[in-house]
Amino acid sequence: MNLWFYALLVFLGGCSYGVVSTFVKLGYAAGFGVNALTGSQYLLGALLLWILASFVPKSPLRKKNWAVLLLSGTPMGLTGIFYNYALSYINASFAIILLLQFTWVSMILQYVFDKKAPTSKQLVAAAIIMIGSLLASGVAESTIAFSGLGILFGLLAAVSFSFFIFFSGRTSISIHPIRKSAIMTTGAALLIFIVMPPTFMVEELVSTHLWMYGLLMGLFGSLLPPILFNTGMPKVGGNIGAILSASELPTAVFMSTFVLHESVASIQWMGVILILVGIAFPSLKRKERYEVRL
Repeated sequence: MNLWFYALLVFLGGCSYGVVSTFVKLGYAAGFGVNALTGSQYLLGALLLWILASFVPKSPLRKKNWAVLLLSGTPMGLTGIFYNYALSYINASFAIILLLQFTWVSMILQYVFDKKAPTSKQLVAAAIIMIGSLLASGVAESTIAFSGLGILFGLLAAVSFSFFIFFSGRTSISIHPIRKSAIMTTGAALLIFIVMPPTFMVEELVSTHLWMYGLLMGLFGSLLPPILFNTGMPKVGGNIGAILSASELPTAVFMSTFVLHESVASIQWMGVILILVGIAFPSLKRKERYEVRL
């Protein structure tokens, strides 16, 4: 199957994460807290994945493999926790810049663990994406609230997301991507329930509209990205995958404009265009045609 197909899957995985921020904002506006929204997202996301997993072929797994996949999902849960805490200390426009640092952090991980250095095109693409991120985040249009803890949590979110991308492309256990995603998301949910005890489940999830926000966040934040990354990332590689995943920010800008009706300045749209150019840059003027066999 053509490599472009797998690249598209990773790109859509990043877009899916970009959609989540809109539902988080809507959830906050409805009066729900961080614990309730984060916990319901991963709980319902895991349940949806296990429902889908019941329809796919089941390969036997050893206890060791279960443990590896559960642990591989913890970076996903850590990303949600760190990023939500970062948002409580700093502006969202600054937090998204910190999260986007995963593009170059992922390249460092590839070099440290796999001795795979990024190409010159990949380095240029990462630089273009960083410049575009600064513009698209709206830093020039807003007052940034600096906080040591906020910066720390934002950078930790970038590091944990980099590890999630790294494990998505590295875990070689022979298992269907949907079932693999279900186990990894379960690991993320277990971690979140330890850090953020699910006290919301008894009252809010049943008696309020929390289930609706959790379902939407679970679909776009906990169901689609793991499936898309687990399918596409092993084929495209971690460095290219990190660049493609940067589609999260332009998607968030589009959603905030057309769903939340937030004002987006011209300079932010310029940033979105730069990010898209950075994502496409490694594939420009490529003469070879790559085919990936299943």
